[in-house]
Amino acid sequence: MKFAFIIDPIAKLDPGHDSSVAIMEAAQELGHQVYITEAQHMGVVAGQAMAYLNPVTLVPVTLGDNRWDAVADWYTLGDTQWQPLDTMDAVFMRLDPPVTVPYLYVTYILDYIDPVKTKVINSPRGIRAANEKMYALQFIGAIPETIVSQDKTVIRETVEKWGGEAVLKPLGGKAGEGILFLSSRDRNFNSMIEISTKQGQEPVMVQTYLPAAKDGDKRIILLNGEPQGAVNRIPTGKEFRGNMAVGGRTAKVDITERELEICKQLAPTLQRDGLYFVGIDIIGGYLTEVNVTSPTGIREIDRLNTVKLGHQVIEWLTK
Repeated sequence: MKFAFIIDPIAKLDPGHDSSVAIMEAAQELGHQVYITEAQHMGVVAGQAMAYLNPVTLVPVTLGDNRWDAVADWYTLGDTQWQPLDTMDAVFMRLDPPVTVPYLYVTYILDYIDPVKTKVINSPRGIRAANEKMYALQFIGAIPETIVSQDKTVIRETVEKWGGEAVLKPLGGKAGEGILFLSSRDRNFNSMIEISTKQGQEPVMVQTYLPAAKDGDKRIILLNGEPQGAVNRIPTGKEFRGNMAVGGRTAKVDITERELEICKQLAPTLQRDGLYFVGIDIIGGYLTEVNVTSPTGIREIDRLNTVKLGHQVIEWLTK
């Protein structure tokens, strides 16, 4: 089979961390052909989604001292060819957020792939519908107390009602960027709201602070709505965020009964929206985010649990 991956420049990817590389490696190891392209190398011609596709050959990572090791020249590119994307058996949309206007344009191009010939993971319509912060709001029984607002008075009154502590998240953020711990007693409180909302022009998400955050922010990988594995991301030093991108320590962790129930609650909606490969974030038994653009965590789960989640993704696809 032929699999295409829409990625950021491959030279900038970290083969020991990026889930995109893990899935590409798995496809190669299972005997499939792997191609890559980038957003600026795509278009529509005669009603067909097209791309400059590069065949790529990877040198798989190896397990070192509590990390994945990669050789310096870990990939080799073949000759580029301009061709229809529906000559592929599957196309993985793996551009990193934020979801900018150019990012959205790529999803519109993907709409012109013939779904009878080619599966797109994740569905471009699903990605457009699923802001990674807002999407979680529909699962009322799973999320902590949450508001979305750009109104300084509404935010302050809500935080005070919650006991004076909360977490603010930009709706378009990624990897923990721009997340703030709010205290209604902080003399900078109003200024933080003004900066985050761009002087009241953009809404933000505000959630009640979960003390369990100090014990970790759990990432669970779902495939077609079914949990495949999890990793705990634990804040280090003076940082209250557990995201790996800001230095969170990773640790092996089990999936609890409460978390399985949350996964069951999400599954029908994810399947309806064509969101096949998803990473959800859970703190203290509460769903905080649903990551659908380019969820990561495979490498860490594989290393900590001696599994191969990338293989599970490819094997599910080939079935």
